[in-house]
Amino acid sequence: MSDNKQLCRILEGSLFAADRPLSINDLANLFEQNKCPEKQAIRQALMTLMEDYADRGIELKELASGFQFQVKAEFSEWIQKLWEEKPARYSRAFLETLALIAYRQPITRAEISEVRGVVVSSNIIRTLMERDWIHVIGFRDVPGKPGLYGTTKKFLDDFGLKSLSELPSLPEIQALDQLEDSLKKQLTLEDLQEAAANVEAAESVSDELDESADVEEISSSSE
Repeated sequence: MSDNKQLCRILEGSLFAADRPLSINDLANLFEQNKCPEKQAIRQALMTLMEDYADRGIELKELASGFQFQVKAEFSEWIQKLWEEKPARYSRAFLETLALIAYRQPITRAEISEVRGVVVSSNIIRTLMERDWIHVIGFRDVPGKPGLYGTTKKFLDDFGLKSLSELPSLPEIQALDQLEDSLKKQLTLEDLQEAAANVEAAESVSDELDESADVEEISSSSE
């Protein structure tokens, strides 16, 4: 197939009709074997579509599992009003647990609990696994062989990421109370960043308190 415009139309229609990201292999499988375009031609057509939609309310994004049309995040304030159901609510514990797994994977449940200072709820881990945002990617080589958690391709797809390298760096630390006001229908990268930043802050404060306690103990001993 040499007609790039026709190829673009076919890919565009297929991506709109699909309810999931489509990889280049998925798109190639749409064609009969003797009429299948080269994968490079498919990728080039996808790049053309990305350029065509650059100035529109939707965009074609390359995610971990493939390509998918999405509404641009900047328009979520208006788009979310199309749904009548109330936005999902996420607890601080849920956000911090997901943030730790995303930013520090691979990590065990005990390590998450140690950083947060409280035991991680089984319900949180189960919910994250049911959403297919995390999975066990291995086992720590220590007694008991605890599972190591990491994020999934579904997590990357839902957060609009192609790879973990696209996770934004931690922002300036903000109060955790602001999280509840910023939560939308779907958890956003900003929520994840903020939760991770607060975990970092909590650790820093904890370290400072430990150091202060050590100093006081030494001073008392000296007296």
